[in-house]
Amino acid sequence: MTAYFRLLLLPFLAVIAFPNGSSAQADSTLQLFDIVIRNGRVIDPERRLDSVMNVGIIGGTVRAISPRPLSGRRSIDASGLVVAPGFIDIMSYDPIEPGVWSKIADGVTSAFAMHGGTANPARWYAAYARTKPPVNYGTSFFFAEARVQFIKDRYRPAPPEAIPKLRAIAENALRNGALGVSFALEYIPGTSSAEILPIMELASRYDVPVFFHARYADMEKPGTNIDALNEIVGYARATHAAVHIDHINSTGGTFSMPRSLAIIDSARGDGIDITACMYPYTYWGTYLNSARFDPGWQQRFHVSYNDLQIGGSSERLTYKSFLKYRRLGRLAVAYAIPDEDNRAALRSQYVMIGSDAVLEPGHNNHPRASGCFSRTIAVYVRDQHVISLMDAVAKMTILPARRLEKAAVAMKLKGRLQVGADADIVVFDAVRIRDQATVEHPEYESEGIQYVLVAGKVVKDLSGLHKNIRPGQAVRGVVRPPSNRSPIINHR
Repeated sequence: MTAYFRLLLLPFLAVIAFPNGSSAQADSTLQLFDIVIRNGRVIDPERRLDSVMNVGIIGGTVRAISPRPLSGRRSIDASGLVVAPGFIDIMSYDPIEPGVWSKIADGVTSAFAMHGGTANPARWYAAYARTKPPVNYGTSFFFAEARVQFIKDRYRPAPPEAIPKLRAIAENALRNGALGVSFALEYIPGTSSAEILPIMELASRYDVPVFFHARYADMEKPGTNIDALNEIVGYARATHAAVHIDHINSTGGTFSMPRSLAIIDSARGDGIDITACMYPYTYWGTYLNSARFDPGWQQRFHVSYNDLQIGGSSERLTYKSFLKYRRLGRLAVAYAIPDEDNRAALRSQYVMIGSDAVLEPGHNNHPRASGCFSRTIAVYVRDQHVISLMDAVAKMTILPARRLEKAAVAMKLKGRLQVGADADIVVFDAVRIRDQATVEHPEYESEGIQYVLVAGKVVKDLSGLHKNIRPGQAVRGVVRPPSNRSPIINHR
C-alpha cells in the first residue's frame, strides 16, 4: 500500500484507546505479527507518548502499539530499552558505502542530502536505486552544482543570461523528485541575490524548503553571522519560501548564538517558516581548499594552525602542513565551537539534529559521520542534562519529518511511532548509548544501538549489521504543478 493511501486510511483504522493515550488495533491481541517488539519504553515525540508498550509490525508498517501482550513470528525483547522512531538525518549527503552502515549503527533509518545534493535528481535517484542503500534516501537540488556549468569562479556572480537557465534547471529538478533547494553561500561567495531570489520564488511556488549554508560563520566585520541570518530572513520575507539554516552552531551562530536565535525567533513570530539544525560537537570540519580557509581564517574563527587536525589522523597542522593539505584538498576539523552555543541551540524548539557528514572510503571525515545521533543523547541528555530524552528524540525524528513532509507525502509516515506509520524503528539502551567515533577514527561505530529496523526489516541486531538486507526506499518530492501564486518579487 502506498504512503498516500495509508495516510487516507489512518483516520479510519479501528483502534482501542488506552488510559495513557496509547492505541492499538482492535484485534491486536488475536493477530500474529511479523515482528513484535516487547516491553520497551516506547517514545513517540509527536504524541509525547513515553510508556512501556508492545509494538506489532506487519510488513513495513506499525500495526499495533499496546500495553497488552502481542504475538509475532519474531519477538524482540526490549525490556529496559527505548523504542523510538528511526532517526532522520536531514543533513547527510549521498547514501554511499561505507557511510550508510555507519548511519545504521548510529540509529539512522533515513538520510537526506539536503546540504549539497545534485543538479540532476532523476539521474541521482536512478543511481542509488541500483546500489540499494539500507537507509531511506532523498536529495535536494544543489544550486552550486548547477551554477558551475555557467561560471567556475566561486567569487563572481553568475552572468545575467545564466539566471533563467538556472531557474529552468531548478524547476526540472523539483519536477524530478528534489525535496528542496540547497545553497552554500560561504563556499560560493559570489552567489548573488539576483541568482537566489528566482530560485526561492520557485521553491515557494512548489512548496519546498530552501536550505542555506549561510554566507558568514563568525562575528568579524565585514560580514557577520548577524548579516548572514538577516540576508536569509530577507529572502524568506520577499518570497514566502520556507527556509532552514544548516548547522547553525558552526555557520550563522558561532560566537553569537543568543543573538542569532533571537533573529530566528523574531522571524518565526512574524510567520516566517524557518528552522535550523546542528551537530553535537565542539569542532567543525571542512576541506582546507574551501573559501572558509581564505586569508583571515585564524582571526575569524579564533584558532591557529595547531587547532586544526586532519580527519582520520592524529596530525595537528603547522603553517607548512596547512599549505600542503590545502593544495591536496584534505578535510580538517577545527576546534572552534563554544559548547555554550551548542547548549543554547539545543534548547530551541525549532533546532533539530543533522550530521553534515557521511563516512567516505579513506575515512578523511569528521566523527559526526558516525556518532552524531548517539552523541546527542549521551552528552546532552544523559551527561549534561541540557534537554530531555523526549526532546532529543523529537529533534532527531518528528522535527526533520515535518520539515520535509510538505515536499514529500512519505514523510508523514516517518518520524513517528504510531499505528499506521512506517516501521522505521531504533531500539537503544539509554544508559549505554554513546558515540565512539573520534577525529582519529571517524569510522568507529556507536555503542548502545541494539536494533534498527527499516521498513520492518531488521538491519541491525545484537549480532551486528546485516549488510545483505537493504530495504531503504527513495523519498521523492511530490510531482505537482506549481501553485498559481503570483510572483512576489520583480527580477531585474
